[in-house]
Amino acid sequence: MNSIVKLNILQFSLIYLLLLIILAIMKKSKINQTKLLIVASLRMTVQLVLAGLILTYIFKNPHPLFVILYLVVMIAFSIQRVLSKNKDINRNFKIAISLSLTFSGLFVLAYFILAVVGESFFNPQYTIPLAGMIIGNAMTGVTLGMKTFMENIKTQRNRIEALLNLGVTPKKILLPFVNNALETALLPTMNNMLGMGIISLPGMMTGQILSGTEPTTAIMYQIAIMIAICTSVCLTVFCTLNFGYRTLYNERNQIQL
Repeated sequence: MNSIVKLNILQFSLIYLLLLIILAIMKKSKINQTKLLIVASLRMTVQLVLAGLILTYIFKNPHPLFVILYLVVMIAFSIQRVLSKNKDINRNFKIAISLSLTFSGLFVLAYFILAVVGESFFNPQYTIPLAGMIIGNAMTGVTLGMKTFMENIKTQRNRIEALLNLGVTPKKILLPFVNNALETALLPTMNNMLGMGIISLPGMMTGQILSGTEPTTAIMYQIAIMIAICTSVCLTVFCTLNFGYRTLYNERNQIQL
């Protein structure tokens, strides 16, 4: 198979012309998000260029410490991202989110690399990019799950209070909200899995094929990573909500929202 075509600066810069189409549509549709689009594009470019430089250095100078530091930063940013969207929850709920993201993500990542791939956990070529996909999707799943859970509780507040007055325990009241939020968080990943291979060729598989990897090998990696992502999302959201909802009521069965 042919090796991947390396883009020069001029070729690469041509992609930014597509942003003019978005800007034109925004203007015609009277969508006042021009500044956001420009800032997001510039920020994405800067962040990815910096990430590329860092990864290039790490790959040329592999060391377990670099992998650990990169994972710590990645997990810390994902936790901060979720918590920034859930500022009103109590401290113990925040701890549940942090621990769930950390240990669920690392567990699935370690299983994938050690058992499935059969590589060292400290091999940056595998650990760092796979961690980005697994932990990144887990972060998105928790964000969606928490949004659904908290919004449903707020809209059903009167019903919750009525059930409490009737003597229904907080566990029986809140568990349906937990299960509904978990289902909502899982749906995007499962829908994505349903359309793969027919509607779309996913990013990891496309990247491997472009780099010269045999399609059959790329397919096996893509199937494996999608199952790992789905497991990570499910496990992280499940642990977050099942440990977190218990922090919303006290020993006297009073729900504190």
